[in-house]
Amino acid sequence: MEKLIVAKFGGSAIGPDGKFVPTIVERIKNLKTDSKIIAVFSAPLTIAEGQKRSLTDVVLEQGKNAENGNSYSLGAVKSSYQKILEFVSSEKKEDCNRIINSFLEKSQSALGEASEKKEFANEIRSNALAFTGEILMSHVMNYILQSNGIKSGSVDFDNWPIITDKNIESTNFLPVESKAQLDHTEKLVEQNEVVTIGGFIGKTPDGITTTYERGGSDRTAADLGILFHKKYETRVDFEKDSAVVSADPKIVETDLSEVDQLSYNEARLAGMFGMKILDPIAIKEILENGVDIPIIVTNMTNPTKITTIKRVPDKKNGHPIKIVTGKKNCAIFRIETNWIQKLLTSLEKDKRYSEFIILSPFTKDGIEFSRMLFLDADYVKRNEKYFLGFDSLAKITYNRGVITLIGDEMWRVQQVASRTSAKIGEAGLNILNMDAQEETSRIIIVVEDAEDNIKKAIRAIHTETSKISFV
Repeated sequence: MEKLIVAKFGGSAIGPDGKFVPTIVERIKNLKTDSKIIAVFSAPLTIAEGQKRSLTDVVLEQGKNAENGNSYSLGAVKSSYQKILEFVSSEKKEDCNRIINSFLEKSQSALGEASEKKEFANEIRSNALAFTGEILMSHVMNYILQSNGIKSGSVDFDNWPIITDKNIESTNFLPVESKAQLDHTEKLVEQNEVVTIGGFIGKTPDGITTTYERGGSDRTAADLGILFHKKYETRVDFEKDSAVVSADPKIVETDLSEVDQLSYNEARLAGMFGMKILDPIAIKEILENGVDIPIIVTNMTNPTKITTIKRVPDKKNGHPIKIVTGKKNCAIFRIETNWIQKLLTSLEKDKRYSEFIILSPFTKDGIEFSRMLFLDADYVKRNEKYFLGFDSLAKITYNRGVITLIGDEMWRVQQVASRTSAKIGEAGLNILNMDAQEETSRIIIVVEDAEDNIKKAIRAIHTETSKISFV
């Protein structure tokens, strides 16, 4: 079976105004030596007022200006692409520039519609983002690859293979409908060494532009892996500025250890709890579709440094605690246990939302309550009426942060719960809730989300974990 690599390049991998495009070209040249490539691109970054910003954020800001009746402009977006255009050969530059202008006109039209309707939402928002970011970048990269002697093609939006439901701004992948729309992309893959496509963007069966939530290009890469895994020996490769290490290097600066392998479960939990490895929903979609494909996280500047994510990792003798991570802006939802199943069913079927953890229940005044830790308090705030409608005794607690240790075999670590909780106390933090479950090999520690509490806790626990012995 011929090999296929679905390689995803995020905004940081592209760099401000395409700074790292030459590195991407070299990476693709190396990857294609023994494999077909589908290259998934996020929106590039740019520099605004001395700060790195995604073009997605730039366009969202202009969309809000249009919605509020203020002036709006795609000048910063055009300027960024004009810099990226410098990587295109002189023979192809005119055609590429024509594509850039054509796409920006579509986005400008969407902003004009937002200004007229006083609303920057749904398909208007999706179109503005699609034609300034991911899809446009994939077409520009196609010209850049061709300029470097690579036989490549780009997926146009008329033949888009990522079909989704009608939740326009936080859409969901429809695998059956996507497979039915795959012929054009399959032919491109057969005919070329490399095929470029934009991430984050979907399309309903009747042609409405949709978007995943932020980080959605990871899901696009996983979805393409799902769609192609039966025809090719497929793997998904996330090209980043680092492979996976034992904590966020922006928080823990010393004594970090490299993580060679993670299970799907470990990677998903780490993503849910704040590690920017990949969008945890990407793994959820792979699991839901019964697919088993390897996921590689590669240090793009040093490709020998990789982390392999598999359904079941190879047996290794490394420390069972692989990652210490944490997340701000969480909320705890309390509900009578009698009503929780109704809520869980609704979240799965109606909302298709799964970014929560069920904590241990407790009993008060003879009533058993269940607790759910939501890892995005903003989502809960937006849907307060929905949640509170399930139970008159339901209660939501905001301003919570959470720290967790990642490792499927953490049960082998001696005194892990007592020693980690002690270190948090030594760091001067008050533990509001601690949930340890042997069955799931999981420890969750809840603290107040204030100042740098989460960072303090992560540093304290990370320092201690290397000292804890294991069986």
